[in-house]
Amino acid sequence: MKWKKFIIETTTEAEDIIISALYDIGLEGAQIEDKIPLTEHEKAQMFVDIPPQEQEDDGIAYLSFFVEETEDGKLKRGEEETDTDVILREVEAELEAVRGFMDIGKGTITVDETQDRDWINNWKAYFHQFAIDDLLIVPSWEEVSEADRDKKVLHIDPGTAFGTGMHETTQLCIRQLRTYLTADTRLLDIGTGSGILSVVSLLYGIREAKGTDLDPCAAAAVKENMEANHIPEEKWELIIGNVITDQAVRDALGYGCYDIVAANILAEVLVPLTPVALSFLKPGGIYIMSGIIDEKETVVTEAVKAAGMEILSVTYQGEWVGVTARKV
Repeated sequence: MKWKKFIIETTTEAEDIIISALYDIGLEGAQIEDKIPLTEHEKAQMFVDIPPQEQEDDGIAYLSFFVEETEDGKLKRGEEETDTDVILREVEAELEAVRGFMDIGKGTITVDETQDRDWINNWKAYFHQFAIDDLLIVPSWEEVSEADRDKKVLHIDPGTAFGTGMHETTQLCIRQLRTYLTADTRLLDIGTGSGILSVVSLLYGIREAKGTDLDPCAAAAVKENMEANHIPEEKWELIIGNVITDQAVRDALGYGCYDIVAANILAEVLVPLTPVALSFLKPGGIYIMSGIIDEKETVVTEAVKAAGMEILSVTYQGEWVGVTARKV
């Protein structure tokens, strides 16, 4: 099997933002090459194949994304087949969007070809079970130890999902969700990805969860993670589509019927999403947002205020921000 390799030259400061932006168009599992030593925590968040570096950080980073190439030269992104030029145009558009609010350096894209590698199993060297407070996140190849039997256990594999819970933005959302979840909660998880926020909420006993995502590949990921955690099918539903632009998707979700709306998405999406999210909430409903880089905090909080919502809390982890608000 062959893979197309898309290599982006950027800055070390822009790494996380570009990875998040390209994740939204279906490019996952970034390989990062820079001169900043990686911690074990960082290794667990992404696929890394880098020899030890002892050189001084020069601020330059190379991000590589891999897309499977079919025998007829098409590229397979999830269930979709597309062309190299299409992905290039999408990547260029995302880079230009990021360039609009931060320095991304050269932002050049190089396309290369590489032979088959066991990408999923490479994750196993770095991804191990970890805890978010009393929630234990465990990959399928590891057993829960006796010492952790009292924890709530979430089963999820990074090789088959869009999110594992390791990233700061997901942890911000999970902690805020747990503050407001009840047995009667109806949750709407916008940009659900792997479904991790919905799965966690259902594990803690909410009534039901609905998710939306732009990428059809999310359907398989969410189903797999729901099954791995023994969540009954009648407790969840996924709708593929754009809630901001597609009236049919909004109608299918329903208005004024959710106790909590959660969105772990970049600030550039949260701003136009906020008035739409408001329409889904019951009076007094809670809106939980993350995916916000610290310099974009004010942009998001101002959008929330402009929609007429009350900000309840702003939380921080690393360079990321979570905002929780209430529909008044």
